[in-house]
Amino acid sequence: MAEQRMLYLSRADVEKVALDMPTILKLLEEAFKEKGNGKVEMPPKPGIHTMPDAFIHAMPAFIPSLHSAGIKWVSGYPENFKRGLPYITGLLILNEDETGIPYAVMDCTWITAYRTGAATGLAAKYLARPNSEVAAILACGVQGRTNLEALASIFPLKRAYAYDILPEVQAKFITEMKKKFKFEILPAKSPKEAVMASDLVVTSGPILKHPTPTIEKDWLKPGGFGSAVDFDSYWTGPAMAQMDRISTDDHAQFEYYRESGYFSQTPAPYADLGQLATGQKPGRGSDKERNLAINLGLAMDDMAIAPEIYRRAMAKEIGTWLPL
Repeated sequence: MAEQRMLYLSRADVEKVALDMPTILKLLEEAFKEKGNGKVEMPPKPGIHTMPDAFIHAMPAFIPSLHSAGIKWVSGYPENFKRGLPYITGLLILNEDETGIPYAVMDCTWITAYRTGAATGLAAKYLARPNSEVAAILACGVQGRTNLEALASIFPLKRAYAYDILPEVQAKFITEMKKKFKFEILPAKSPKEAVMASDLVVTSGPILKHPTPTIEKDWLKPGGFGSAVDFDSYWTGPAMAQMDRISTDDHAQFEYYRESGYFSQTPAPYADLGQLATGQKPGRGSDKERNLAINLGLAMDDMAIAPEIYRRAMAKEIGTWLPL
């Protein structure tokens, strides 16, 4: 019998692979088309909760067209920053779809960040105005960075506003993003200033079960698009009720979260990303619509990207082989 082994990719290894955002967007769109056509197996993610507003989730998925099967074991702890630790940590396991044998284990921090940003970009592709030029990032952490990168890959951005409750975090974000992008990166003095000046608005703070949301009705301009990466933590009920279209990435997951106590004032989404990607539901209908995406984070997002990271790591001889 041949020796069974698997490739281990640390966080540094995954980052070294440096999968580009356009490829991530392409892989994610392909996966959502498969989902829209009913060709993805993805049970609702179970989780445990050791601290308030914290989670550890098991996220399995199988995408037959990509021969991608596996599971992500991921945690999110909002108070970790006080300890100098990341909010999101975890591992991802890939299994051969013909034998079930695990062939790779990798850190999931980078993957989670980039696939989440890409999901915002994909939703914006269908629900935002194609000529959107100004973006706002509210909460300048990891997700703020990857969401801006995804939007910049799709839209002709000329300016981005950044806001964070911590001035030093805001300043660091602006310094880093100015080096990365050619368009203007400007500080906002308040969430209202950032939202009202922008065509595309991303809120990417911690996900809270009992939030005190900030964004009010009429802040998002007619024709604007929002991405609530932090669920309903930043957007008030009246602001969400004003939306012409609200999408999510999965209806079943949305209802699961609603039953768990989230989204008490959020209207039901009219479409999920699979329905948008396949044309089963229409995207933006006019230049005056206010539209919002509430993507919850799906296991299939990770399984769409992880095999490509594995293939490129193999080609570049990155990682450590471990015996099973």
